[in-house]
Amino acid sequence: MRKWKLQYTVYPVVLTGVLYVSAVYAQNNLPVERSLSHYKKEIKEAPYLEMVELKSREPSIVYDFKYATRNNFMGRYMYPAGTRITFLRKPAADSLIKIQRELNKEGLGLKVFDAYRPYSVTRHFWELVKDERYVANPAKGSHHNRGTAIDLTIIDLNTGDELNMGTGFDNFSDTAHHGFKQLTEPILQNREKLKNIMAKYGFAALSTEWWHYTYQSPIKFPVLDITFKKLANR
Repeated sequence: MRKWKLQYTVYPVVLTGVLYVSAVYAQNNLPVERSLSHYKKEIKEAPYLEMVELKSREPSIVYDFKYATRNNFMGRYMYPAGTRITFLRKPAADSLIKIQRELNKEGLGLKVFDAYRPYSVTRHFWELVKDERYVANPAKGSHHNRGTAIDLTIIDLNTGDELNMGTGFDNFSDTAHHGFKQLTEPILQNREKLKNIMAKYGFAALSTEWWHYTYQSPIKFPVLDITFKKLANR
């Protein structure tokens, strides 16, 4: 089996516990950051905690936000209609941009379905799908809430078409699992291509969702429940 070397930067953690005392709200004993002013204080002391809007750094990345439409497993708007922004923590965003630029050399690119997800949205998801294979338990918070997870696929830059991955986004069936092999060879190769390039730059796959990847970091990023609009206008 070929081993892929993870390439990511380790950022030293310099925040003190004092910062978290007054500005977080505990949900099921989970610290949830809802204060924009406190978030600003955090990134001033530790810039690597910044939430970076992806297109602001790499405009060629394509967005297709299902949760800003009714075309999703919830059947309703989970984000404000017309949402055109999304975020990742700075180390994760830096790595994603490297992935995009490497794919561009092959005439390929990334299409992002979702990245940062406010904690309140995760709670709504859990009300409908109480299955941790597909939806994060709000008692733990998700990597999406922390700004370190992303849902995405690869597209052909010439046509704009997605590479065939065998299922669509948010397909809650065994067919979407990485371990499901009853697919054509081109589909398996497409999934492997996405998995390999994500791993190369520090993102680990979720076994039950071919589109979901989490940035690997020693930093314990806080769970956020701050709107896209507030993060964009800070």
